[in-house]
Amino acid sequence: MELNAKQLDAMRELGNIGASHAATSLSTMLMCQIDMTVPEALVVDIADIGDYFGDEISALVVFEINGEINPGGYVVLHMPQSSAIRLTNTMLGSTDENRDFNEMDESALLEVGNIMVSQFLDATATLLGIVMLPSPPALAIDMAHAAFANVVSMVTGDINEIILFRTELTSTVNDIASTIVMLPYENTLGRILELLDKLVDLKE
Repeated sequence: MELNAKQLDAMRELGNIGASHAATSLSTMLMCQIDMTVPEALVVDIADIGDYFGDEISALVVFEINGEINPGGYVVLHMPQSSAIRLTNTMLGSTDENRDFNEMDESALLEVGNIMVSQFLDATATLLGIVMLPSPPALAIDMAHAAFANVVSMVTGDINEIILFRTELTSTVNDIASTIVMLPYENTLGRILELLDKLVDLKE
């Protein structure tokens, strides 16, 4: 996956727009201020995914990309357990952070993931001028690198690298760290880069 400097900058801007909409939706849902750092756009070898997510128990809300480019690949909202618990505590009115996930947490995480990823895909698709819609979400709770390995195994074909959007979300009450990860099929990535190149050319 060879991306030049211009394409990486465009991918960062794409990630920034999508993540900004996701953060706004979370802020509205939780009724508190959500501040967002500038997202990173990284090309990561799947074999090195453990270097980025490690062994911490995490929640992954997984969506298949549907729409104009079909099959499109997957989008994953990743949250470490500590962040996910703080988030669901805010939603559910709880204060106990030293606990395991329960069914109410899982339901809340599916709702949050659905809203955030829907906004992420809608914003990026609008910029690109195409249609990208999320499938119904699936939730995985496991060590992050193991959970990502399971997601990757669902992607047919040979995919050796992923586009990683790393975004820090901070509320006025709790620190909530999340990462949005795209695992596009080769045709999806090619189409996105083609459209981004055209957008960049129009600005120049």
